Amino acid sequence: MPFQFDHLRTLTTLVDEGTFEAAARRLHVTASAVSQRIRTMEQTAGKVLVQRTNPVAPTAAGDVVLRYARQVVLLDGDVLAELQAWEGGADRVPVPLAVNADSLSTWFLEALAELPADLGAVFDVHREDEEHTTSLLRSGAVMAAVTSTPEAVQGCAVEGLGTMRYQAVCAPGFAAGHLGDPVDVERLVDAPVVNFDRKDELQDQFLRNLTGHEPSAPCHFIPASTDFAKTILLGLGWGVVPEQQCLAQIEAGRLVALAPDHPVDVRLYWQRWNLRSPLLDRVSEGVRASAAAHLHPL
Repeated sequence: MPFQFDHLRTLTTLVDEGTFEAAARRLHVTASAVSQRIRTMEQTAGKVLVQRTNPVAPTAAGDVVLRYARQVVLLDGDVLAELQAWEGGADRVPVPLAVNADSLSTWFLEALAELPADLGAVFDVHREDEEHTTSLLRSGAVMAAVTSTPEAVQGCAVEGLGTMRYQAVCAPGFAAGHLGDPVDVERLVDAPVVNFDRKDELQDQFLRNLTGHEPSAPCHFIPASTDFAKTILLGLGWGVVPEQQCLAQIEAGRLVALAPDHPVDVRLYWQRWNLRSPLLDRVSEGVRASAAAHLHPL
């Protein structure tokens, strides 16, 4: 399908930036030029590609073209890199990735930080629950994702990264006030709990597996990984926290492990476009190395 390269790059930029005006600023053209390029693409495709909402959103047809556009832009960046045409002032290749919040706050950023400065890429990280990151792969919104889904999304390759281990914890004062001494985990059913958001089921799953009961307690929602752990440390409720964020606090006596012999393990996988790309290969190598250093083996 004869899409022009500038038009494909305009589509990816528009979706990333969210508005015609923001895309125009990034592309150093006018908003009307961005609009005209998108209309030309829609005429070529014979379908509406972008919903004119705020922010804009690709249609189902737009998702198909967006995925193609990102691949073309990525391959163009790879060619420039191989020709050593990328320089410090040149445009970098955008690399959109999807990562769950706990990985983002514990080990994933080290993977990006260890990549060479002259890679010629900028990262657009989408924070999403590990059970839902694959939807961003399917839509073409991202090129790769940390996910809990071992089945490869169509057009993607998948590999195991490791197991992220969590412990159910609470503050000592919370334990004394709600769970008794010694701690009675059966009382967790009625004790205030902290969830990340309404997609977070780790606490409920832990409770069902440990006690066989359905949770019925009041629930706080704290949608930031570091603040989630801090909320538990401050005694507002109990929750399931990554070991990287709680083991030192447990050892120091600032947190109580509620069931140390019953950790919650979440298997993580790396899914990426099944596309030969030196840039995406380097990113994958960095993710693989950081996961090996911080996660338990699968």
